[in-house]
Amino acid sequence: MKYKFLNFKLRKIVHYSLILCVLLIQVIIAIFFYNEFVNGKKLKFIKNQLEESRALGGLTDNSRKDFVDAQNYLQKYMISEDDKDLALYFQSLRKLKDNFDKISRYENINPRLKNNIESHRKDAFKTARFKTLIDSVYRYSLNPPAKIQDKEYEPEKFKNNFDNLNIQTHTFSDTIKKKGLMGRLKDAISGKVNVQKESTVITLTNNKTADLSNAKAEMNKAIKSMDKHYATEVKKFQIYAAQNQQENIKFYNSFSKLLIYGNGLIGVYENAIEAFQSELEKEYNKQSSINNQIRTYLVLGLMILMFIVSILIMYFTRVAFIYERKLNAANDEIKKNLNFKNRILGMLSHELRSPLKIINIFIDKINRTTKDDTIKDYLKSIKFTNSTLLIQSNQILEYTKNQDADKKLVNTVFNLKDEISSIVTAITPYIETRKNKFVVTDGIPVGVVVNTDNIKINQLFMNILGNANKFTENGQIDLAMTTEMIGDNKISLAVIINDTGIGISESDVGKIFEPYYQGMISDEIDNLGAGLGLSLCKEIVELFNGEISVSSKLYKGTQVSFRINLNISTNDGATH
Repeated sequence: MKYKFLNFKLRKIVHYSLILCVLLIQVIIAIFFYNEFVNGKKLKFIKNQLEESRALGGLTDNSRKDFVDAQNYLQKYMISEDDKDLALYFQSLRKLKDNFDKISRYENINPRLKNNIESHRKDAFKTARFKTLIDSVYRYSLNPPAKIQDKEYEPEKFKNNFDNLNIQTHTFSDTIKKKGLMGRLKDAISGKVNVQKESTVITLTNNKTADLSNAKAEMNKAIKSMDKHYATEVKKFQIYAAQNQQENIKFYNSFSKLLIYGNGLIGVYENAIEAFQSELEKEYNKQSSINNQIRTYLVLGLMILMFIVSILIMYFTRVAFIYERKLNAANDEIKKNLNFKNRILGMLSHELRSPLKIINIFIDKINRTTKDDTIKDYLKSIKFTNSTLLIQSNQILEYTKNQDADKKLVNTVFNLKDEISSIVTAITPYIETRKNKFVVTDGIPVGVVVNTDNIKINQLFMNILGNANKFTENGQIDLAMTTEMIGDNKISLAVIINDTGIGISESDVGKIFEPYYQGMISDEIDNLGAGLGLSLCKEIVELFNGEISVSSKLYKGTQVSFRINLNISTNDGATH
């Protein structure tokens, strides 16, 4: 075979392959849009959560800063005991608490973050408890312990018996220059002892005459009494200082506990948010990787399918070119055959129509010369058969030579009732040759003159009645005609033709008006014809803007009904 790829089975496989590729391309496009819409939506959701987690990370950073500020303000307050530092301390803690509240609100709407925070809580660190602690410590700070400078300790004065003594003190320094702290430290490290020394001399002058024998004993007694008194006072001061220190420790411990609790909360939130953010980043990277992989595979599959489709289209293009070339060659051959057919038909038209006309001339001469009625009846039948053959020849010639030409009516003025009567008179002998009874019901009014194509009307009646007679024998053919006015200048001719012949099968009724269609062929039917009769009848009826229909049952007869619209002539005298 010259073109093996034109094999039908191969073309069928290629055709289905092309359809499959197109379907796969549509599936790939659908998956692509699904990936971009659904997976893209997931990716966007994860990205939004990731951005929110970063915002939460910013809150923890701010919380850490507020915590450091609170710690610094507390240290300043412990040194200066300034209420402004204490107020700034509580202000920083409230900022810290606001940050915790924001994180808690997001925690309530995000179960995943909530689970992370719960997993990192080693103790019952809760924002509500932190707020309670702030309020409690704030109320406690409103009643701080007394400051030392606000309440100075005053030791009791020593009651002595030195009323008769006048006490004077004098301090003396040597000539060595006094050094500062660093200088004294340097001398101490190097072992030098040349430092400035100071001496204090206390002079007691008795205003009364002293008893020298008792002076020493009285001095010793006074000194012992002073030592005992001031030892007691120092012990009292130590107890007072210890009590004051305990109150301060208790006071500042409450602040320290609050900072420790806040630091714990910050640690919980920092670790949970970092873990949450890390999970989201991993999930985002994973989802993004999956989306990119799907895109890559889809684009690769699409490229492969498009390549296959291109090859298949090239195949079909090649096949189309080959078939186009073959079709052109076949068209050229058809044109040659049509030209040859037209030549043959022209020859048949010349060679066949002329003898038929001559036969009609001789029939008319014989009919005029003979007086035998039987012979005249035979001559009428022969003439009708010859005229029918001439009409059929003209129909075939007209149909084959003018298939593409516009059909039109050639109007003449004639009396409708007279024209139909002449057609009935001419065809009656032909119907009687098959021993059929011909019943005519003529409902056409007398004197109706129309301006239309009488030849087409003749062809219409001859074809339908001829077909009825052809397929009916020893039966009956009924012809019923009525008219109806449709306006002032038009009349409608309705014709119904019934026969009791062999009928038409239901499968053939729908095809009866197709050219060259003959339906069921029986050996009992002679002079079958070319199958153009009803096709030409339909064309003629359509030229009259009418309609035609056929109803039939096999072996029960056929009914053909048609309606044509005719122009009424305004010139009654000009009749054909």
